Amino acid sequence: MNLHSLDLNLLLVFDAIYNERSISKAALKLHLSQPAVSNALARLRDRLEDPLFERNSQGMLPTPRAKVLVEPIRRALDILERGLRRDESFDYSHSDREFCIAVEDYGETVILPRFIDWLAKSAPQVRINIRPEPSSHLESELRDGSVDLALDYFTLQNTGFENQCLMIESLLSMSRKDHPDIGELLSLETYLKLRHIALTPRRRTAPIIDLALSKRGMKRTISVTAPHFQSMPIMVQTSDMICTLPRRMANLYADNFHLKVYAVPLRVPKFPVYLIWHKSLEEDAGHRWLRNHLIEFSQRL
Repeated sequence: MNLHSLDLNLLLVFDAIYNERSISKAALKLHLSQPAVSNALARLRDRLEDPLFERNSQGMLPTPRAKVLVEPIRRALDILERGLRRDESFDYSHSDREFCIAVEDYGETVILPRFIDWLAKSAPQVRINIRPEPSSHLESELRDGSVDLALDYFTLQNTGFENQCLMIESLLSMSRKDHPDIGELLSLETYLKLRHIALTPRRRTAPIIDLALSKRGMKRTISVTAPHFQSMPIMVQTSDMICTLPRRMANLYADNFHLKVYAVPLRVPKFPVYLIWHKSLEEDAGHRWLRNHLIEFSQRL
């Protein structure tokens, strides 16, 4: 196809629908009306001669053609957005500075891969040291500069720390596609009957899904506890167990491991993901450049 004849705004619509799996949610994210997004999708379908997304009980699911297109479109949008900005106080194109980022596996899976892909093109000599999940020493490491940034579900409330909400997450449950006990929808009755793989709690409080069940006098059967989300889809893929993960991570794993996702069959609070740093680095030009781009980047996901 001739790129000159393609309205590049349609690619923003494609990216939003792919992320949100919903026309209405994509419209909210883009600050457009739902008919405008539907019309844009219709035009893009016509130009690419593919339906791109097919509606079912789980939302707007991407076609094989859309799954092939998503990464090059995302990279192009990322490069274009960053290229239009000027950051003159930090020579990122030539700097070989190393930044240390402490992350949970959510950040390591959902946020950092795409960000580092962009960083390799925009600041090819900048180095990133990804540190395992935030430890009990995180406060002192941020304070003394051995860790520059942290991605976490919990804030640091002590004086001297900044906590920026990057995104709000919800939960989805996952099973293998041919699970014998689950149909198109996952009912609460079935959810409680099945065996679950759950994340080992980092804090004394129970996971939010178990708190929500407890308020209703219910309890799920946890057969396996795992230290990271990343191992859960592999175990689910070869068993009749199910797991419940953050939405963006679940959708990513569903595509890669050929799993099925379901709405959690009860009301569960949404939760934030934070970027955390120490205020002593507020005016550091390189640090400010990195964190501002990481914040803007994450809010597009």
